[in-house]
Amino acid sequence: MYSDFQVPDMTSPTTQFAPPSRIGIYEPLRQIGMWEDTFDDNISAGTGVCIIMETEAKLDDKTEYASDKSLEHAEDSQASKSISEKIQRRLAQNREAARKSRLRKKAYVQQLETSRMKLAQLELELERARQQQGLLIASATANVGICGTINPGIAAFEMEYRHWIDEQERKISELRNLLQSPIGDAELRMVVENVLNHYCNLFRMKRDAARADAFYLESGMWRTSVERFFLWIGGFRPSELINVVMPQLEPLTEEQIASVNNLRHSCVQAEDALSQGMEKLQQTLAQSLTFLAAGAGNYSSQTAAALEKLESLESFINQADHLREQTLHQMSRILTTRQAAKGLLAFGEYFQRLRALSSLWSARSIENLANLQNDANSIR
Repeated sequence: MYSDFQVPDMTSPTTQFAPPSRIGIYEPLRQIGMWEDTFDDNISAGTGVCIIMETEAKLDDKTEYASDKSLEHAEDSQASKSISEKIQRRLAQNREAARKSRLRKKAYVQQLETSRMKLAQLELELERARQQQGLLIASATANVGICGTINPGIAAFEMEYRHWIDEQERKISELRNLLQSPIGDAELRMVVENVLNHYCNLFRMKRDAARADAFYLESGMWRTSVERFFLWIGGFRPSELINVVMPQLEPLTEEQIASVNNLRHSCVQAEDALSQGMEKLQQTLAQSLTFLAAGAGNYSSQTAAALEKLESLESFINQADHLREQTLHQMSRILTTRQAAKGLLAFGEYFQRLRALSSLWSARSIENLANLQNDANSIR
C-alpha cells in the first residue's frame, strides 16, 4: 500500500491535492456533524438527567458513607472513653471497699481485745466465786455451824474485801492522774495519807477475819491464784514492798538510801523470825497429832492443847500485818511526798498486774480444758 504512494512535486504549479476522502483522512467538521446527528438520535433529555442524578446519588452515597465512618469512629472513641471511666470508677470503688474493709477489721480487732479484757474480768469474778465455794467445801466444819449457816465473819470479810479492791483501783487511778498534773505537795500529801489509811483499813479487816478463821487468811483463798503464789503469812512480804518501789524512786539521796537499806534489813530479820515461829508451830502441832494417834495421855487434854496451839496462828497473822503496816509508814517518812506517791502507785500497779496475770492464766486454763473436750468429742 505504502509502495504505490508517490510524493507529489511541491514545486509544480499544476500540482493538485486529492480530496481528503481519497487518502483516508477524516474531515473534522463533517465528523463532528456525524457525532451530533448520532447523539441527537440516541440521547434524549430524560437520559441526561438520569445520568446526572445517578452521579449525584453516588456522590451522596460516598458522602453518607464517609459520614457514617466518622460517626462510627466517634462512637468507638466515646465508647472507649466510657469504658475507661467505668474502669476508673470500679477501681475507685474497689479502693473504697478495701479501705472500709480495713476499718472494719481494725474495729473487729479492737472489739475482740475489749471482749478479751471483759472475759478476763469475768474470769476473775468467777475464780473468786469458785474460791468461795472451795472454801465452803474445804472448811465446812469451821465455817458452817450446826444449823448450816456460813461463818458470818468470813462472809463479811469477803464482801468488804471486794469493795476494798474496787476502791483501791479508783485510788490508784487518781494517784496516777495527780502525778501527771502540776499539783502541790500539800494536796498530794493528803492523797498519800488517804492511800495509807486505805491499807490500814485492809489490816483492820484482816484482824476481824483472823478472829473468825485464821486458816482462811493463811490459805489465801481470798486472793487470786498468782497472788497466792507470793503469799507470806496471809499477805505480802514487807521486804517485797521495798524491792518493788525502789526502782521507781530514783534518784535518792545518800541519807535516803541508807535509811531504806536499814529498813529492808530490819524487815528481813522480822520476816525470818516470824517464818521460824510458823515452822515451830507446825512441828509442835504435828507432834500433838502424833500423840493423839498413838493414844498416849488424855485425849481431851491433848486435843485442847492442839487447839490452843492453833489459836496462836491468829497472832502470827496479826504480827505479820503489823510489820507490813509499819513498813508502809516508815517508807512514807523516809521519802519525799512525791516519792511516796510514786512508791504507792508502783506498789498498787504491781498487784494490779498480779491480778491481771491471774485472770489470763484462768482464761488459758479454761481454753485448754475446752480444747481437751473438743479433742475427746472428735475421738468419739
